[in-house]
Amino acid sequence: MRYKARDMAEAAFSPSDSRGDVSGWIGHGLIVGLGCALYIVCRYVPAELPPWMPWEFVWWEYLATALGLYWFFRGLARLPRDEWPALWRIVSYVLGVVSVYVVLQTRIDYYALHMFFVHRAQHYVLHHSGAFMIALGAAGPALWAGMPRFLHPILKSRPVTATVDFLQHPAVAPVLFVGLIYLWLIPALHTRVMLDVRLYNLMNASMAINGIFFWCLILDPRPRPPARIGSGMRALLVIAVEPFQMILGAILSLSSIDFYPVYRICGRVLAISAISDMHYGGLIIWLPSTLTSFAGMIVVLVSMRLNDEAAERAETAA
Repeated sequence: MRYKARDMAEAAFSPSDSRGDVSGWIGHGLIVGLGCALYIVCRYVPAELPPWMPWEFVWWEYLATALGLYWFFRGLARLPRDEWPALWRIVSYVLGVVSVYVVLQTRIDYYALHMFFVHRAQHYVLHHSGAFMIALGAAGPALWAGMPRFLHPILKSRPVTATVDFLQHPAVAPVLFVGLIYLWLIPALHTRVMLDVRLYNLMNASMAINGIFFWCLILDPRPRPPARIGSGMRALLVIAVEPFQMILGAILSLSSIDFYPVYRICGRVLAISAISDMHYGGLIIWLPSTLTSFAGMIVVLVSMRLNDEAAERAETAA
């Protein structure tokens, strides 16, 4: 029953409700207004801002996180209470979104531009822990119910669904997940990216979006169908991505050559050597990423057991 929540949410209010939902438009207006205020103060008085304010305000980062939270809670208010995700899933989703915002739109982003290991910690949140918690939140039905209705046909259009099908194809998803990590760490490309704000923002966006798509595929609590893939394939995908992360992390954490001189060009803000900086970054790729994969495997196995028990109960009841 709970797997039909999106359809129920879609039927819970009519188009006339959407047009008359003044509070919804007020909420969106307040989000845009707050964004304009942040943009102005970050542009004209950046030196006066506290560490928890954006180092460099980026509209997409702000809107993605602000709307992600607003639509989620607005959707919860529209859904029947028995269609809400569990409290721990709600907490997981909120923590995931907030963690993504923190590493992108606070002073942490400044340190990520000047220290390799902080940059890797930032990407660990975007690609692993933050995306993992967002996926674990199973927020799809709430987001669907909370977003403006004019977005529904766009999200259900053939180009969008075809793109999602491609990104979450079991042969494509692990390649993209690992490939993006390697791509953005090619030394020559990494130097260019860290010195070009447009490429830098593209890199961060690609890591966050890919991480969310990958972990949503892996952590989907539903059986197949309606889930895209079964529990066995999810477990195989987790196993497939792990060795490549371990290899890259080992290379960077054990090498005696500094592959990323761009941080010397930008100027390190902490008093550690270039080699130590790279070693710490390699360890972040190696160890926390491995633990996240283990956590993903545990979630897959638990979901498989719960779905099997539910299927057995349904057969017994029949």
